[in-house]
Amino acid sequence: MTTDTTTASRNLRALRGTAIVLTATVALAGPGTAVAAAASPAADPAMRDVARSVLSLGVPGFVARIDDGRRTTVTAAGVADRRTGRALTGRDQFEIGSNTKTFTAVLVLQLVDRGQLKLDAPIERYLPGVVPNGRQITVRMLLNHTSGLFNYTADPDFIAGVRQNPQHVLTERDLLDVAFRHDPNFAPGAGWSYSNTNYTVLGVLLREVTGKTYPDLVRQRIAEPLGLEHTYVAAPRATHTGRGYAHGYLVTYAGGTPGYTDVSTWPLGGFAGAAGAIISTPAELARFFSSLLRGDVLSARQLEQMKTTVEVPAEWGKGGYGLGLMRIDSRCGTVWGHGGDTLGHHSSAVTSADGRRSAATDLTANLGDAEPNDGVARFVRVVTAADTVAICRMLGKPAPADVIEALHS
Repeated sequence: MTTDTTTASRNLRALRGTAIVLTATVALAGPGTAVAAAASPAADPAMRDVARSVLSLGVPGFVARIDDGRRTTVTAAGVADRRTGRALTGRDQFEIGSNTKTFTAVLVLQLVDRGQLKLDAPIERYLPGVVPNGRQITVRMLLNHTSGLFNYTADPDFIAGVRQNPQHVLTERDLLDVAFRHDPNFAPGAGWSYSNTNYTVLGVLLREVTGKTYPDLVRQRIAEPLGLEHTYVAAPRATHTGRGYAHGYLVTYAGGTPGYTDVSTWPLGGFAGAAGAIISTPAELARFFSSLLRGDVLSARQLEQMKTTVEVPAEWGKGGYGLGLMRIDSRCGTVWGHGGDTLGHHSSAVTSADGRRSAATDLTANLGDAEPNDGVARFVRVVTAADTVAICRMLGKPAPADVIEALHS
């Protein structure tokens, strides 16, 4: 992998592509972060190596749960809270970011199964007057990001507003107003562009059709049936936590050494909602994706619709985007899943096509630098390599040599 900042910037866009990332330039020095990888006895040696590399970036904590179909290993390293020094464990809850989109897509497709929605019906049928050009934008286009709607998190004024008043609770209407001030990226169905706006609209759709709130739908129709006791929607903040909660940190490298802002009390539900506001654990996130791919969550017909992908830009890597589900053609094989970035976390959840193997990872920091620099470039290299190693370990294959080299760069 190359190390120039142009490539790093391009890779960062890909890394953030599965995200609800709000770029901010905030630095707040805090207590020192432990960098020794204190792994559990069941940890995978290869993932211990990954943990050491990730923590060497100044990331406070890293966790990986890998099920290769024969055994499950959990590696947890670093701290969950920089202020107290509490160790991160494999059971801690964390912000799963845009992995939330797969939950949202499941809720929509369950309604399709029930005959309450049609995938290829225009959104105008269900939300009259809400979405500009809604007669030409279908539910499917919202799910697979071919609607052309502008991504509200790409608006620089929106970013500035979050930076200036991080505790302000935004509404869905606020987010849509930001998005709809911009022209669409392309005509409906004429291209592909990842947009959190699509899933904000789907959150409104779910409430309109069911009469239930998004947090209630996640709890009643996904979490409770699957026994996900620690998975819920931040509404608007992460409150159902306790000691086992991994704080997230916005980290900046422009000053030469990492600067940290603890964002774990910010109202994630206000600026992420149905696009990225779920809290979960490694085990429960893996259970959700495995159950989905095994056919335990949707009918076979709707799962097949979900796995029908469209082409994505080259900077996203090899694969395709379905209905809230990504096909990732990795260096070690094809997997299904998603990724998630919030202001303070970068996570990944993938599974094999039959749902029998899974990998769920989280690191408790994300980038806050407005411009590329050496620290950003190294963060992107190492984190991208870490994600690849996790997939390879899940598939029971050694990571390619250049990936290991990038991990240690």
